[in-house]
Amino acid sequence: MLTSSPARDEAQEIELLENTGRGDRASFRLLYERYSGVLFSTAYQVLNDQAEAEDVLQDVFVQIWDKAKLYDRTRGKPLTWALTLTRNKSIDRLRSAQRRHRLKDEVEKETAAGGQRNGTSTTQTGADSVEQVYALEKTRIIRHAVLQLSTEQRQAIEMAFFGGLTQNEIALELREPLGTVKARIRRGMIKLKDIIEPRL
Repeated sequence: MLTSSPARDEAQEIELLENTGRGDRASFRLLYERYSGVLFSTAYQVLNDQAEAEDVLQDVFVQIWDKAKLYDRTRGKPLTWALTLTRNKSIDRLRSAQRRHRLKDEVEKETAAGGQRNGTSTTQTGADSVEQVYALEKTRIIRHAVLQLSTEQRQAIEMAFFGGLTQNEIALELREPLGTVKARIRRGMIKLKDIIEPRL
């Protein structure tokens, strides 16, 4: 029976990415099946928003389709390259949102100041405040949930989703069997889902 190995997995992913660069849609679909879960989780860790993370995931796979032909196997593993695209796209989206919020705040402050100068009152709906409170509460829930994981689960998940390491790389770094690392990440993600979903 054939068994999976880090070298074989990486070679398969390189082949899939290079085939995608040549316009092979079947290889692209296989890449999506392999990478979509970890790339979505990476985007969600940055953005703390499911809809935003889904949008980033879609944008990243458009980038992968467009840029696969530029991939150079000597400059890193396919998943590392895809994770870098995802983090960069997520950070860009986060910064863009922050800039929009700052501009909105400045406009509201200026409007409020103008209303006061004109002797009129400015009615605030409080919608923005509610949205900000919800975002802060969601972030707090996720952080609290992560702290409820075992040390081993939290370490593996942080290395995967914050450090951008593959499961094989984590196994080598921790000097643990690959199956153990996969099980820790899987159990940790299930526990996070069980904790977070009812509260959100």
